[in-house]
Amino acid sequence: MIMMGHFALLVFLAFASMQLLCIAADHDAAIFYDSFEEPFNGRWIVSDKDDYKGIWEHSKSEGHDDYGLLVTEKARKYAIVKELEEPVNLRDGTTVLQYEARFQNGLECGGAYLKYLRPQEAGWKPKEFDNGSPYSIMFGPDICGLTNKVHFILKQKNPKSGEYVEHHLIDPPRVPSDKLSHVYTAILKPDNEISILIDGEVKKKGNFLSAQDFDPPIIPAKTIPDPNEKKPEDWDDRVRIPDPNAVKPDDWDENAPMEIEDMEAVKPEGWLDDESEEIDDPEATKSEDWDDEEDGVWEAPKIDNPKCQTASGCGEWKRPMKRNPAFKGIWNPPLVDNPNYKGIWKPRDIPNPNYFELDKPYFDPIAAIGIEIWTMQEGILFDNILIAKDENVAESYRDTTWKPKFVVEKEKQKAEEEAAGSDDLGGFQKTVFDVLYKFADIPFLSKYKLQILDFIEKAEKQPNLTIGVLVSIVVVILTAIFMLIFSGKKQQPRVEKKTEVAADTSNDQGSSGEKPAEEEKEEEKENETGGAAPRQRRRDT
Repeated sequence: MIMMGHFALLVFLAFASMQLLCIAADHDAAIFYDSFEEPFNGRWIVSDKDDYKGIWEHSKSEGHDDYGLLVTEKARKYAIVKELEEPVNLRDGTTVLQYEARFQNGLECGGAYLKYLRPQEAGWKPKEFDNGSPYSIMFGPDICGLTNKVHFILKQKNPKSGEYVEHHLIDPPRVPSDKLSHVYTAILKPDNEISILIDGEVKKKGNFLSAQDFDPPIIPAKTIPDPNEKKPEDWDDRVRIPDPNAVKPDDWDENAPMEIEDMEAVKPEGWLDDESEEIDDPEATKSEDWDDEEDGVWEAPKIDNPKCQTASGCGEWKRPMKRNPAFKGIWNPPLVDNPNYKGIWKPRDIPNPNYFELDKPYFDPIAAIGIEIWTMQEGILFDNILIAKDENVAESYRDTTWKPKFVVEKEKQKAEEEAAGSDDLGGFQKTVFDVLYKFADIPFLSKYKLQILDFIEKAEKQPNLTIGVLVSIVVVILTAIFMLIFSGKKQQPRVEKKTEVAADTSNDQGSSGEKPAEEEKEEEKENETGGAAPRQRRRDT
């Protein structure tokens, strides 16, 4: 047994040593790597430019003991740069750019991209690092307003014109919309393939030399429209024109109004000409502290005139307007085909003086890594920035540095969502109970009120019974409705033998044939007015 224990210990130590050797080997294989476990001061240089007032912090990632580079304030510009020991040549073999970014406060409006800068001979200094500092590649997430993308921009020099042009990857991936740590990877291969990975999963593939993958294309078009050619003055590109032979008809009246009074309209019966739609509130009284000199002459507030509620209308009656059958509007001649139409003009194509051919993009070497952003949110954390020449090295770093954190964050997020779901269920149950109490007060369910209340009380004491209680109450309501319909059908033959007026006024009764007092009062009002529709105000006629 002792021998077995020693053997197990040796196996464990061997395995741990292998892991350490692998990590060390990956670290040796990395051209550049910064885990930010140590303070960045002295290694990264913060820009002295006046515009960049944002404060960087060496801070732990929320919920972890792992450190990163943190954006601390919102609505600020930030700029910080790290020079590499030696420039990285992107034209030789595969190059992998990788780093982690976390929007700890969620996505609002902020960028978390990196700029891979050209050598300082291109005209920049670390202390003066800003938006104009020349870069070779810009890569990473950016979200604000309509912008939501993981940028990949190659800035390449045109060998003919000598100008640097930004070439944007078309249809880049979207930024994950959560508060978790994510790892962004760009793989540049010698066969001109570009792959963008998020959390180790390929989200976009393209080819540097394809016009469908970059805008503008890295290889310019062979021909361009002649910039010096202009459309001739006599060039007619109108497909249709007003008929020059058309004449406005003699009976066309352009001044006829669009609407006229409806002379056939008749003032409705019961219209109260001498009544206003609103009257002074007879119950309103001037408060004791009202001072006419300071507050002005007191006037009672207005209320709807109760006399108008049963009338067809109040105030001065005016005929409504109707569409004027004589209205035709401004006359315009009809359109006909243009006999002088020459087609859509465009300049002729000429050879593009800036055209060139490439077997692969011209990548300027990378001499530094910079973060230059203007963000409206704080809490953006950068971590584990890596440049490597081997995809496996990048994958190993993802597995050892990013994945353990992501698993913890994902589990925490899941627990929070489940807790929130439980709270939502509680809120749902409360809403259900409130509705059920209102059901219990419905007049035609009065016979079953005590039964329904008993069900609700049981459900409140045992929330897990809510669904069962709902089913029980639905059964009670359906039973009451059935009884109501069944009872109504039995009474119909007896009611139809009475006068038509009696038939008209006996609808909507409960199984007992009795109505609540409020319904009786409302029906009496309708009977007095002959079942008149709601009053119509003058402005509605």
